Parts: sequence; C-alpha cells; structure tokens
Amino acid sequence: MSDLSADTKRIRECSRAPQRIYDSFTDRANPAEDLSAAELGDSLIIDAFDDFADNWKIHRKDLATQIRKLGVITLEAAKSYDAVDEKLAQALREQDKRAKRDGGAK
Repeated sequence: MSDLSADTKRIRECSRAPQRIYDSFTDRANPAEDLSAAELGDSLIIDAFDDFADNWKIHRKDLATQIRKLGVITLEAAKSYDAVDEKLAQALREQDKRAKRDGGAK
C-alpha cells in the first residue's frame, strides 16, 4: 500500500497561476508603457525601458506559450489523479460487493 496522495484541489488552483502570468505577458510588453517621462525621470531610464520592451517583444510570445502549456499540463494532471482515484475507488467497491456476495475472502 502506497502513501502517495495528491491534493487535486491545490493542483487545480496552481494551474490558474500560469494563465494569469500568460495574460500579463501578452497584455503589456513594456512595464513603463503608461508612465510619462516626468514619472520615469532620466532619459537613460526611458531608453532602458524602451530597449527592454523591444527585446521583451521578441521573447515574450514563446515564453507565454510555454507558461500556458504549463497551466494546461497542471490541470490535466489534476484531472488524471481524480480519474485514477475514482477508478480505484470503483474497483474497490466492486471487490467489496463480490466479497460480500461470495461470503467473504477465501
């Protein structure tokens, strides 16, 4: 008998986090996009954010896709754990019914 257990509720909760990250990655490329030059201050900071945004645009789509896949995999894992657990429980119930019907274990 194994002591293996899985908290599928928690796994499902965890599967939603990558979706939120994905949404953030795809909604906003430049973290300073809505800030004015007065708020950012020096032009070097503005240039650094612009450079970051340009580079980020190149890589964020691939990264966002991988993050979304992680969320899907996590959700599918929770579904699989639940399905296996249900099948095992059903098999044990059937075994109990057979044992009672046949007069117990032999």
